[in-house]
Amino acid sequence: MPFSRYGFLRLAVCVPEVEVAAVEANTRHTIAALEKAAAAGAQLAVFPELGITGYSCADLFYQKRLLDAAEQAVKDVADACGRLGIAAVVGLPARNKDRLYNVAAVIGANGKLAGMVVKTHLPTNHEFYERRWFATAFDLPDGGEISFLGGTVPFGADLLFPVEEWPDCVLGVEICEDLWSVIPPSSSQAVAGANVLLNLSASNELLGKVGYRRDLVRQQSARCLAAYAYCSAGPGESTTDIVYSGHSLICENGGLLAETERLSFDVQVAVADIDVGKLHHERLVSSSYRESTTRSFRRVELHLKPWREKGGLLRRVDPRPFVPADPQRRTEHCEEIFRIQTVGLAKRLRHTKCKGIVLGLSGGLDSTLAALVAVRAFDLVGMDRKQIVAITMPGMGTTDRTRDNSVVLAEMLGLTLREIVIREAVEVHFRDIGHPPDLHDVTFENSQARERTQILMDVANQIGGFVLGTGDLSELALGWCTFNGDHMSMYHANAGVPKTLVRHLVEWCAEEVFRGPEAAVLHDIAATPISPELLPPDKEGKIVQQTEEVVGPYSLHDFFLFQFVRLGFPPDKIRYLAEIAFDGEYSPEVIAKWLDVFIRRFFSQQFKRNAMPDGPKVGSVALSPRGDWRMPSDSVSQSWLD
Repeated sequence: MPFSRYGFLRLAVCVPEVEVAAVEANTRHTIAALEKAAAAGAQLAVFPELGITGYSCADLFYQKRLLDAAEQAVKDVADACGRLGIAAVVGLPARNKDRLYNVAAVIGANGKLAGMVVKTHLPTNHEFYERRWFATAFDLPDGGEISFLGGTVPFGADLLFPVEEWPDCVLGVEICEDLWSVIPPSSSQAVAGANVLLNLSASNELLGKVGYRRDLVRQQSARCLAAYAYCSAGPGESTTDIVYSGHSLICENGGLLAETERLSFDVQVAVADIDVGKLHHERLVSSSYRESTTRSFRRVELHLKPWREKGGLLRRVDPRPFVPADPQRRTEHCEEIFRIQTVGLAKRLRHTKCKGIVLGLSGGLDSTLAALVAVRAFDLVGMDRKQIVAITMPGMGTTDRTRDNSVVLAEMLGLTLREIVIREAVEVHFRDIGHPPDLHDVTFENSQARERTQILMDVANQIGGFVLGTGDLSELALGWCTFNGDHMSMYHANAGVPKTLVRHLVEWCAEEVFRGPEAAVLHDIAATPISPELLPPDKEGKIVQQTEEVVGPYSLHDFFLFQFVRLGFPPDKIRYLAEIAFDGEYSPEVIAKWLDVFIRRFFSQQFKRNAMPDGPKVGSVALSPRGDWRMPSDSVSQSWLD
């Protein structure tokens, strides 16, 4: 097995019991917390600032007895690291050339002290008075060392720690106030290659500070395209004037993965699996990261044990990455997307000065959403809704349910409705090209789609307008659209909206925007099975051609799309994550089957995306060849299928 399966690092933030100035007791408490982290499968554990002695020792930091005991404590913790097979970063005061420094000792899983990082920014205001005791890293020359535990160890603020067995994983360390400074050292560390940033802290608790601290850590992880573990001193510290809460967090690229309980005397250990592979991809595609410059750092290799999937993957894998699970966030999400779509179309209306638009209204989800966007855009620019020509075009597979819904919806929205039956025209076309009308193959289906597009284009010419496309992002990914049929329009309102989100947008419109009689129709449309309705219905007039039975579940395809395009993951990692995300919903065999379909179709259908119309990007995944996704139509999928 490789050192880190799928690029994960298991990281723990530990807030042990602490007794002020009781180094021997704190060492025992630190090792006890280290044992809990190791039992959870953590490869690396981070502890609070000056945790070996206690942060609040004040003038006791000058005492030789305290400082000697702290040095011995590092040896004891290092021995425990070697015994348990876990790396650790602990805080202590350390002497070097007649100066005292606030440092973080970085210890490998082999029990070897790799280096000691010095705190750069020392707060000396309000309740903090660190410059009374400690010298700053600004006073240190680069390339420094310290005599410690009978040996010589790298010492300074210019240290990075690549993992010996996994050079792509690089640790950077800063201490408390460093993060709160104008230019945190971790920013320079990140630009120099550190993707796992560690902060040993002693942050006191004040009213409202918890939210600010959480946002600060999240934002630094996002700004640095990194993971950020922040471990803070607990309430065992002196409460003479202030209280420490032990609030510790693990964040990754702006997202909170794990967090400890605040203001608890219990030992707190929070563990999360960091996706270092994901962070690598984020940096690869970020031009601003590539163009950033930084100072030089010394690199000291750190030994870690391989990642173990003990207790399952310790992070949530969202099965629907485009659809927030929280109802309030989902509502906000839908509102924002709908506004982006609306303003995008409104700008195109103002620019073209057209006399109207034409769209095919089928009674399905996509065309319904496009119609709703059109209505709001027309309202926004002050145009009459009657200038929206909605055409329903019954064909060989049209059912009464979808046709009736399209008619009722157009009337309720105040659109100009036209019905043009295409059956006869398509049958004439079959005769012209010599196609048997009872052969229900791809020609049978695509002839209808292209006939409809021809009608829409020609009517748009008649009214001096343009055709509004209705297809969505998921269909573009799979190529589930007829080239020069429903694939084509003059503006593609839904081009950035994945299928799993389209239904929620229609339902949101029913609940928030169109609350009148239209709402019941919108809810029924949302409940209609997804189908292009190109094959004849059954004897009861019900849909027989359900898209997800042919091409696969859109919930899976949207998951695959996000992992493949947004995160750049290989198929084996996508499959692994999908099995976790859809456990109990789809079997591993089903997931593997449709992932294979997704990859084959995504590659083979790029030629359609390379000729797609304009349309607004609304989220972090888009497939426009002019924007987010540039891919040759001749790309070969085999390497992703082996």
